[in-house]
Amino acid sequence: MNLYEYEDALYEKGINYIAGVDEVGRGPLNGPVVSACVVLSKDFVLEGLNDSKKLSEKKRNEYFDIIKEKALGIGIGIVSAEEIDKINIYEASKKAMMLAIKNCNCKIEHVLIDAMKLDIGIPSTSIIKGDAKSITIAASSVIAKVTRDNMMYELDKKYPMYGYASHKGYPTKKHIEAIYKYGLIDGYRKTYAPVKDYLSKCDVITSDR
Repeated sequence: MNLYEYEDALYEKGINYIAGVDEVGRGPLNGPVVSACVVLSKDFVLEGLNDSKKLSEKKRNEYFDIIKEKALGIGIGIVSAEEIDKINIYEASKKAMMLAIKNCNCKIEHVLIDAMKLDIGIPSTSIIKGDAKSITIAASSVIAKVTRDNMMYELDKKYPMYGYASHKGYPTKKHIEAIYKYGLIDGYRKTYAPVKDYLSKCDVITSDR
């Protein structure tokens, strides 16, 4: 797979400031959805860079530092669990992406977006599985993933009994067991089925008393 195909086609048209945008955190029960917008230089090369989900955590962290150092611009977009509950995860993911683009401290001439279509007033290309097809989107997926994981590590320091360091807020068996044992803390997505089920069972117990 040529990860430079989309970028090279744009460079040939004289477009030099190409942003990649991706998000992470649609599935977790706790925490925000996080998006990153990254603009790379024309000569950027990072062997092995790919979709963040296919990389080890050690590699992601290593690439995160390199991308932060070498990128022309980086923007982060964060949408809270509370807002996810209000507008749904699809709209929240779009909003996070648009915030990341807005927060990017660099000129942008074209945006390569992982799967989504965004109304942003900048020429854009939506690429299905873009994080595995575009070097710029792959870079943004690493920035988004490591940024969100670091938030979960901070949460784990405050609430180690929930195990956020291992599951990052995703609905694992141990995570759901911890919810039933310790209850909910701030940041849970109350519209997500396991959390909604827990809340409805709590209501039944309360009403039976």
